[in-house]
Amino acid sequence: MRRLVKSLIAGTSIAILTSAAATSQTYDSVIVSDQVQTGDIFSGQTLNVVEITEATTAVTTATGAAFNGSADGVTLDVRANQNLQANVTADTRLDAAVSSGAVTALSTTATGVTSESNIYGGTLSGVYNQQTGPGRIYSHSHVEAPGADVGDVTASTQAIGASQGFGASSSAVGARVNQTNQADVVADGGGTYGYVDGAATFVGAATGTNVTSSGGYGSAERYIINQTNAAAMTQASQFTAHGNAYLSTTSATATGDNIHLYNEGGLLDVTSDQHNQAYVRAQTGASAYQFGSAASIAYGVGNSFLAGNLGSETVIDAVQLNDGGGVEVVADFTGAEGYDASANATAIGNAATGYVCSDCDGRLVATSQQVNNADVGASTSVTVSGYARSATGVATAVGNTATYYVSRPSAH
Repeated sequence: MRRLVKSLIAGTSIAILTSAAATSQTYDSVIVSDQVQTGDIFSGQTLNVVEITEATTAVTTATGAAFNGSADGVTLDVRANQNLQANVTADTRLDAAVSSGAVTALSTTATGVTSESNIYGGTLSGVYNQQTGPGRIYSHSHVEAPGADVGDVTASTQAIGASQGFGASSSAVGARVNQTNQADVVADGGGTYGYVDGAATFVGAATGTNVTSSGGYGSAERYIINQTNAAAMTQASQFTAHGNAYLSTTSATATGDNIHLYNEGGLLDVTSDQHNQAYVRAQTGASAYQFGSAASIAYGVGNSFLAGNLGSETVIDAVQLNDGGGVEVVADFTGAEGYDASANATAIGNAATGYVCSDCDGRLVATSQQVNNADVGASTSVTVSGYARSATGVATAVGNTATYYVSRPSAH
């Protein structure tokens, strides 16, 4: 017995194939999906509050096109094509006069195109083509509460041009992914509070192209991935200002092209080509007149690659080219009096990591080529106008970095 469900709603195509019972019959199924989006997509909301005692929550999401093709206990072949030629915008604003509650949680996400395929006890093969731009993928979040207090506050702002995800459990995956992003990807956020009693966490992330996988229970994965981030800009920024903050973290991460593959099984085999042409910028500016622990953290990378297998074999053939506008990362903190103040900025042209498990008689075969033709710069500043227990600044700039190793898995 099997069931095939398809729906097409507002640019979202979902195809899920399930097997109701294990039988000797073999299921060979094919999903073909083509999506083109030419009109702008936007979502926004504003919360105006005076005094909230418990919780203030906002979730704002805008997506150009989304696809999900997955299978359970069968063999599935996928052909998915996504093309976005428009702007995508998500905007969240919170204004608080007295209090936004014991817990405040804001989540804002703008995505050009996104695709997901999961396989459980079966075999997945597929070709996925994603193209975005010209245009802009813009995520914005802001809190305006200079005279208000809050317990714990978390504000997340994320923007992604093109994203492809895979999940495998006791399965085999073989897929080709082609991604080209020509849209500016910008995540901009921050806010101000008069008094933060708990933890204030403001996080921003912008990524041009993104491929992730998670395989477990003896899975095997093989990928061919081509990524090009040809936009003018990929930028993440967060700016915060608090009167009194017990724990404060302001962070921003900007990535041109990203590959993050993880497996627990026999084989993880990946051939990849990443080419970032965009100006990549990550910037954080944080301030608190009085503070307990306050951190300003910014990270930017042109091309990022990670492939790790807690199994018997990892095979890697990775090419990374970063040129164009360069990578610039800035992290600043300013305070008057408190305990621990820090600012950390890391800028990298190309970063690659691969590993395999030694306890599994692991074998690692890696071929890596990295070329960085762009400027890479990192800068920090820490200013304490009164007194504090510690002030720490770290600025790191690296053109190319590659790390490959065979090691025992860490204990949990």
